[in-house]
Amino acid sequence: MKKTKTTTMAKSGKNNKYRSGYEKDVCSRLDDLGVCFEYETKNIYYEVSEQRKYTPDVILPNGIILELKGWFTANDRKKMLLVIKQHPDLDIRMVFQRHTNKLFKGSKTTYSEWCEKHSIKWADKLIPEEWIKESERKQQKK
Repeated sequence: MKKTKTTTMAKSGKNNKYRSGYEKDVCSRLDDLGVCFEYETKNIYYEVSEQRKYTPDVILPNGIILELKGWFTANDRKKMLLVIKQHPDLDIRMVFQRHTNKLFKGSKTTYSEWCEKHSIKWADKLIPEEWIKESERKQQKK
């Protein structure tokens, strides 16, 4: 008995059983030989662990780190979450060129909503004066 799983991931957008012509050819050969097999029935999870470097855009005198973003890609979002999680002692804030941009085409979530969901302070266009004053107050305490 052959076990198969139908997928709809073909680039043509049509409902195809396999993701590529090559997969179809190989699996057809298995069918011809009468080999019982499963196609895409199991997920195997893995973690990517490698050291990366983050270079902040702006560091204020009080240590507030500002990341300035026009485009806020999925890779950028992933990086920021990892940096913030691994360095909870840092005060990292986002400044967006346009905070109302959507995360991706068709998304309902804006850049600023994403930040709020992850408890990240953000600003639109310019650095808020409060952040600059906060810097001055902290600098005076030293």
